[in-house]
Amino acid sequence: MEPIPSTILTGFLGAGKTTLLNRILHEDHGLRIAVIENEFGQENIDNEILVRDTGEQIVEMNNGCICCTVRGDLIVALNSLAQKRAAGEISFDRVVIETTGLANPGPVAQTFFVDEEVGANYMLDAVVTVVDARHAMDQLDQHEEAQRQVGFADKILLSKTDLVDAGAVEALKTRLRRMNPRAPISTSDFGRAPISDVLDLRGFNLNDKLELDPDFLLLEDAHDHDHDHGHEHGEHCAHDHVHSEACTTQDHHHSHHTDDIAAFVFKNERAFDPERLDQFLGSMVQVFGPQMLRYKGVLSMAGAERKVVFQGVHQIMGSDLGAKWGEDEPRSSKMVFIGKNLPKDVFIRGLEQCLV
Repeated sequence: MEPIPSTILTGFLGAGKTTLLNRILHEDHGLRIAVIENEFGQENIDNEILVRDTGEQIVEMNNGCICCTVRGDLIVALNSLAQKRAAGEISFDRVVIETTGLANPGPVAQTFFVDEEVGANYMLDAVVTVVDARHAMDQLDQHEEAQRQVGFADKILLSKTDLVDAGAVEALKTRLRRMNPRAPISTSDFGRAPISDVLDLRGFNLNDKLELDPDFLLLEDAHDHDHDHGHEHGEHCAHDHVHSEACTTQDHHHSHHTDDIAAFVFKNERAFDPERLDQFLGSMVQVFGPQMLRYKGVLSMAGAERKVVFQGVHQIMGSDLGAKWGEDEPRSSKMVFIGKNLPKDVFIRGLEQCLV
């Protein structure tokens, strides 16, 4: 049986997660979705209930969705749902897990990799973060949890954009892209977002279709000003990667926000030595793992005819073989690291030393 695609829905207090969840729970989309949340909320859904198991706190909606109220361990809840599904007691083919507004999504994501039964039954599809356009700037300034939620995101949904002007929305988008350039941004005002913006994103799992946009850090404002990068261009260092890295960390003239969570990119056309790279990344994960929110890349390995796709969250790192390199396709490696106060220079110098 194929693993069940699972989505982690996160966002700071009041961002609009519950509004979006209620729409998913009640909309006639034809999908069988199990929603796991810490507290179901205060909405009265009695007239929507078909089956209620008060002992297990599972509610089945009339549109095929299931809501499971969890106040205990997530691993236990996921395994319980999988067992009931296998026994034919309930039916669903997707899972959405809502975190609390102050939660760090990291441990939730790690759940899918640290328990054998969960790993056999579920596949982490994506982390979707709802961001309140009206209050996000202040929340990102004041709360590390809000920054972590953005840093972990595979997809960002902006809510309450009707409460701010277009300039404020663009300024927020620029900041979010600087913090997490690999997460596409769209809107979810009043919970209205296409189901395709939440489910089946294939943003987290390893697959041979994964590619990284080589220009994803070249933001609209990145070329509007001149500044000294303070970096020598050596033989291992492509200009665009250095330019991109600098633009993630400098304070631009129109922005006064300094975020602990930031991204940087490594790109190079030379192949990696597999053994040296494995040793280096392993040592970095040992030292900086708690600060490494997300990292992902498509790699060219010496002597390999296939791309190597790798990703990780905190200390958990994995890789897989991707598609074959095309005959005329330029071989290169592209990696993005998103983390809290990561020493970019240490990572980049170390990666350069792993090239053949």
